[in-house]
Amino acid sequence: MPMIDRRSLIAGTVASAAMAGPVLGQTVSSAPFPLPAGFERFPIWPGKAPGGEHVTVQEVETLRRADSGPDDGVFAHVVTPTLTLLRPASVGARPNGAAMLLIPGGGYSRVAIGHEGYSVARRLAAAGYACFSLLYRLPGDGWAAGAEAPLQDAQRALRLVRALAPREHYDASRVGVMGFSAGGHLAAWLTSRAPVEAYQPIDAADREPIKAAVAAYLYPVIQMEGPFVHAGSRTQLLGPNPTAERMRAYSLDQDVSAETPPVFLAHAIDDLAVPVDNSLAMLAALRARRIPAECHLFENGGHGFGLVAPPAAPAPWPDLFLQFAKRHIA
Repeated sequence: MPMIDRRSLIAGTVASAAMAGPVLGQTVSSAPFPLPAGFERFPIWPGKAPGGEHVTVQEVETLRRADSGPDDGVFAHVVTPTLTLLRPASVGARPNGAAMLLIPGGGYSRVAIGHEGYSVARRLAAAGYACFSLLYRLPGDGWAAGAEAPLQDAQRALRLVRALAPREHYDASRVGVMGFSAGGHLAAWLTSRAPVEAYQPIDAADREPIKAAVAAYLYPVIQMEGPFVHAGSRTQLLGPNPTAERMRAYSLDQDVSAETPPVFLAHAIDDLAVPVDNSLAMLAALRARRIPAECHLFENGGHGFGLVAPPAAPAPWPDLFLQFAKRHIA
């Protein structure tokens, strides 16, 4: 494969986005909720997402809860995977030369783009990071790739974030990945296993490596087998009756790569939805591979605490993560 310089690569990426129709700064979803101020959204695939020939669902956005504000939406039946960008300057912060790819949760049946996307992006952008929130396809919606459809989007998104580095003025080697709940499973899938391309390369951006400088898994779904599994995520990902081999293959405490970046874990001990044992299993696997790791277990907070203020949730985790990232992102 011929070498390509950064200028050519980013030009190809922007051209691909232009051919897709919507471009950076336009809202591409048909959802009724406008983007919060300062955010910009763009599609990750030129044209339609791969393998959608038999997809008939329609993308919808609703409020996460009845009392949620207008930017606390969740998406179901994602048809157009996107990245939503928040630049540090949008929140009055000075860029630090790094970026974060955020992967919200939702049990692989929806994507909580507001709670674990917009709100977290604001916090990390205030610390200087360019933040990209991923809206990814869901495995039960008829995509040809099935369970691999979210991974296709995650791989493509990470490559795009790296490819956009020259234009957005951060270092492509200083890109981190953070995932929450089922998004934590996807983040771990993306970063803790030796990368195997889940889709055929389509443009210059796909020459970027599937590589992150640091990773964070917040109250993550890790295991797909055993007593601590989150049954809803497993059913959505693997169907109602997966084989033992299939459950083990998608349990991310298995097959951790020696090339895994440093990992930050945070979990509430009173999490009744995704038991803390998921993070403990991942920590053990990381230690066995001698991967630098830090794990914070909070007494309370339940599941999906995000950036909810105390005493409802453990507040210190963003500061703890930022200290960890500062040590590991060169």
